[in-house]
Amino acid sequence: MLGSVKVLVGKDELRSYRGARVKRTVVTAIECISADGRSLNPMIIWPASTHRANWTTYPTPGWHYAYSESGYTDSKISLEWLKRVFDPQTKERAKQKPRILICDGFGTHETLEILEFIFANNIFLCRLPSHASHKLQPCDIAVFAPLKAAYRDQAERLDRGGVGTIGKQHFTYLYSPARERAITKRNILAGWKASGLYPFNPDKVLKDIPKPVTEPTIIKSTITEPTIPILKTCEIDLCPQGEVLQTPVTPEALTLLHNLIKQDACAEDETSKQRLQRHIQKFANAAQTCFAERALQREQILFLKKINNEAKVRRATKSLVLGKAKVMSYEDLEEARAKRAVKEAAKEAKGKGKRDRKAESAVREAEATAGKGNLGWKRKNLEPEAGPPESRRTKVARMSEANEPARAPVARMR
Repeated sequence: MLGSVKVLVGKDELRSYRGARVKRTVVTAIECISADGRSLNPMIIWPASTHRANWTTYPTPGWHYAYSESGYTDSKISLEWLKRVFDPQTKERAKQKPRILICDGFGTHETLEILEFIFANNIFLCRLPSHASHKLQPCDIAVFAPLKAAYRDQAERLDRGGVGTIGKQHFTYLYSPARERAITKRNILAGWKASGLYPFNPDKVLKDIPKPVTEPTIIKSTITEPTIPILKTCEIDLCPQGEVLQTPVTPEALTLLHNLIKQDACAEDETSKQRLQRHIQKFANAAQTCFAERALQREQILFLKKINNEAKVRRATKSLVLGKAKVMSYEDLEEARAKRAVKEAAKEAKGKGKRDRKAESAVREAEATAGKGNLGWKRKNLEPEAGPPESRRTKVARMSEANEPARAPVARMR
């Protein structure tokens, strides 16, 4: 199937085909689903101390981003999630009716600030029993497993696209398509139904729990001799004349097969007709193989183009700090990115203006220096040099003589 990442490997090489070199960095995604099959926008928690520009180049409108030292949620992030994600996205849908929020018993979910907020906004917090989320948590039952599988597939696709190491700058490129593929209405409703929470049915969970044995039971077994089935085989001679047919994989072999088909088409005996059918089948197999390889190569080319375009955006985005707020939405990050770009452009223009002014001043200084050098050379030729008076007069006389027009020598009698 086109676009599939399934492979065939040996039983001793279950993980040798995986080539994605992933940085072992913990990134938390807070997801919330409702009993009507809908899901809220996620909140991504980076293990960092700031928001970086190259981590959110993939468009994710409506998402929120936070950071913590460990990459996990804390009490402040949980409170911000309630205020920024849960309350705004469920208040209008609830129509002033009480809202029930089901969560596990994590300590950051039950701080004083969180309890004050949920009581003030008509929200009821329902905590699941300890060590029971694998049975009662709808996300764990039917959503997170396909989400992890889809994310793994996206990571393997990125590795096939030539990305050596997958880091935080690739996370949104991988998680967003995986989320669209896994967090569907069908999976959400299946999770609620399997947990017995909606529709409310405790037997859904209780029937899968093994009951304790009250009385020892003796199991009697009767051992009978197994019946060994006898498999009868018959040999069918597909090539009665000892001819070994192979599907052509080269243009020369395909041409040869075509010539054989033309030869058999002219014959009228039964053997030639059977051989003609075999040749036509091999010819069809070769055409199918060619078309399949062409489709796979075309799919791979389109995929590589997509990966290359995404990589261009990532490479062009510098790892700049966009903000230090604990939680920021994607829209806030885009606004900070735009402001940062305007600031960088103004700074670059200012620096370019300074460089232009420096270049102009350097040109003027060079011209002035060249002009002073020529003027000094003329003055040096015109001014007398320091020395004895006689030599100065001689030089001046010589210069004046040289400047006067040439005259014929006149003899003077004394």
